Amino acid sequence: MSIYAVALDQPGCSVVLTGNEAVARGAIEAGVAFAACYPGSPTAEVLPTLAQLGDKFNIYTEFSTNEKVAIEEAAAASFAGLRSITICKADGFNVALDFATAVCLSGTRGGMVIMVGDDPAAHSSVKEEDSRFLARTASLPVLEPASVAEAKEITRAAFELSEKIMLPVVVRCTTRICHASGDVKLGPLPAAEKKAVLTRDQRFVTSALFAQFMKNKVKSAAALAENSPFNSYTGPENAERIVIACGPSHAYALEAVDMLGLAESVGVLKVSTTWPLPENFVLKYLKPAKEVVFAEEVDSFLEDGVMTLAAKHWEEVGRVKFYGKNSGHVAGPRGAFAGELDPDVLASCLGRIFNVPYEPPSLPNTREARDLVNNNLPGRELALCAGCPHRASFWAIKTAVELDGRDAIVLGDIGCYTLGLMRTGYNILQSVHCMGAGIGLASGLGKLDRFDFRQPVITVVGDSTFFHAAPQALINARYNQSGLLCIILDNETTAMTGHQPHPGRGVDAAGRPAGRVEIEPMLAGMGIPVTVHDPYDVEGTAGVICRLLRETGPRALVLRRACALVAVKGKKKDRVYVDPEKCIGDDCGCARFCSRVFACPANIWDAGTGRARIDEAVCNGCGVCASLCPRRAIIVERTV
Repeated sequence: MSIYAVALDQPGCSVVLTGNEAVARGAIEAGVAFAACYPGSPTAEVLPTLAQLGDKFNIYTEFSTNEKVAIEEAAAASFAGLRSITICKADGFNVALDFATAVCLSGTRGGMVIMVGDDPAAHSSVKEEDSRFLARTASLPVLEPASVAEAKEITRAAFELSEKIMLPVVVRCTTRICHASGDVKLGPLPAAEKKAVLTRDQRFVTSALFAQFMKNKVKSAAALAENSPFNSYTGPENAERIVIACGPSHAYALEAVDMLGLAESVGVLKVSTTWPLPENFVLKYLKPAKEVVFAEEVDSFLEDGVMTLAAKHWEEVGRVKFYGKNSGHVAGPRGAFAGELDPDVLASCLGRIFNVPYEPPSLPNTREARDLVNNNLPGRELALCAGCPHRASFWAIKTAVELDGRDAIVLGDIGCYTLGLMRTGYNILQSVHCMGAGIGLASGLGKLDRFDFRQPVITVVGDSTFFHAAPQALINARYNQSGLLCIILDNETTAMTGHQPHPGRGVDAAGRPAGRVEIEPMLAGMGIPVTVHDPYDVEGTAGVICRLLRETGPRALVLRRACALVAVKGKKKDRVYVDPEKCIGDDCGCARFCSRVFACPANIWDAGTGRARIDEAVCNGCGVCASLCPRRAIIVERTV
């Protein structure tokens, strides 16, 4: 991270930041005092950036157990007059929505920002979701940066807007903003002195009686948006053809219009205040238009809003042809309501709409280069890291299910271990929905015995997800005596989003020692019997699972082994190698096991020698393969 650049006290200086760093800098310039989140990509770097600068700028930071807790804590800071921010991905906004739809009625005091990261094309998510619909449901204004530089400016402005209308404000960024890098012009830094004050006569209460006040606040936000510096127009005056865009699609639209040679006849309207809409601003450019194209990701949020506005003012707007996701005219390779836009996709769409021929640019020898890559490079699938303890856990689960012989149902969850759906996890998982859902599903299946459902039920959850969403479902399972085995894959970190700490880690967001919450006492307090085992002991783990599958009621198994990437940092790893005197290759029938079935990238089948070998540059030294080799031909040299 560019921590030095984020902290630089040189107003007017331009620095290169990522979108997430720009959001953090915007919050710092706004005088943020409190930041809380549960980590999730594409927004995972915002809070760590603030955490590293917390002492310097007097900012309290924490990784909360889930997004609902995080938004509630941020609201508490706002009630006390402090500026606060909570950060989440679209999935996390779902978790926070219960409180978000309540706090909009009670109102806030200090500026409060909810930074949401949407993920078109689902680069790091299980689904594409447009969080603008959630913000509108919660009656919270939405601001959308169209560039990295705007991410900083809009975040700072969002705090000011929040205090003017006394509501939280949503800053919606997409992956292409969060993870992009760009020039950011630094503004002045505020004084670090901040004071929290909350008196007995101040109340923040959710009530339907306050609904009209909330609506009036939204109207105030719309009025302020009319003069927002983040809304702009580029192109000819009174253009009959316009593209209305938001977020990174604005840059795509400008480039596509230029690529088609339409800059003199087609205007591009950028709307960053996507809800509530600045109606007069939009109508100014809508009235002379005859054809309107919408460019946005992922759903038709802006499109629906503008078309509703046009219908309301049909006498002024007249007959206009609208092209967008709803009409199917603006669509990428995966269709209108899926995937990302880019300049080529948008240029192709505009070319068809405006009847302008367009051929995507092709570099010399592009086809030859593509053929060379496709024909000579092996395919690469998603895989768990070399030495990942989840790899051993899944093999043990698979073995135990086969040995048990009753076709156990195995339910999954969100995290690295979602790869249990794929070959690297032996296709063992049968469901993945949202955090904690596997336990809820298992709790339901575990009560179907009266309907002749006799299969054992296993639910697999990670340690970070356990703290995020598991306790309520497990309490339900214990209360109703649901028959399930909950396997907790404890790798001692939030691995998937960048190894952020969680309550079981014993350190806080800034890496300082913190109170550690242990999983076993929590389960014991619920009355759920718990067993702890090392997944690297594959045979022993399979035996434990087999035993637990024969028991009744809710029970838990913690498979604890540190994430391989964390465990080897700063340590000398064990050496793993194949003893050629013991390995008999094809005659053994299992020499291909680690390289093909176990899918470990460090284990390689050498067709020339007919033997397995270990790539020590890739191997993390876990030694799981050694415990699985029946001839004990794989040797582990333990470091002292």
